[in-house]
Amino acid sequence: MTRTGHAAAPCGPADDGSPRTVVLDFAEPAAATGFRSIDDVVMGGVSASRVAVREGALHFEGTVSLAQGGGFASMRGPLALPAGARALLIDVRGDGRRYRLTLKLTDDNAGPQHQAPFEAPAQWTTLCFAPDDFQASFRGRALELPPPRLDAQRAIGMLIADRQAGPFHLEIRRVRVLR
Repeated sequence: MTRTGHAAAPCGPADDGSPRTVVLDFAEPAAATGFRSIDDVVMGGVSASRVAVREGALHFEGTVSLAQGGGFASMRGPLALPAGARALLIDVRGDGRRYRLTLKLTDDNAGPQHQAPFEAPAQWTTLCFAPDDFQASFRGRALELPPPRLDAQRAIGMLIADRQAGPFHLEIRRVRVLR
């Protein structure tokens, strides 16, 4: 759950005039440089995922397995956000499963991350993520930390867990910031 008790919501069609800056556009395959899968094999599980750019989107897909104490698949890559970022706007579509957007201060496995839940819509949708939508955690355990300062984050990712065994597929077309 998030601090505010809700998952990210689709952005409304109204434009409030706030500047929006594209930080990742997967229509350019180079935007996916450094993105990789990080699955439960790091703790003995057998889930498997892959990350690839196709048709102008980053595809995160694979199979979550609960065997051998596993049950998650994730991907992560580098991120650089401009000063004054107030929210992330992410264009996604997927399989209707529950995912979590993850943010980290470093692009490694050390330290906590902030997570914000969402359901992957079947049609392309822009979801809005404000700092208060995130909950800090470390290796699956909730932490009591303040909301993330977006422009300090250096890694972005997606996670599927919560005992959702079976195949999954999520596409990310673009990541923007609202300033």
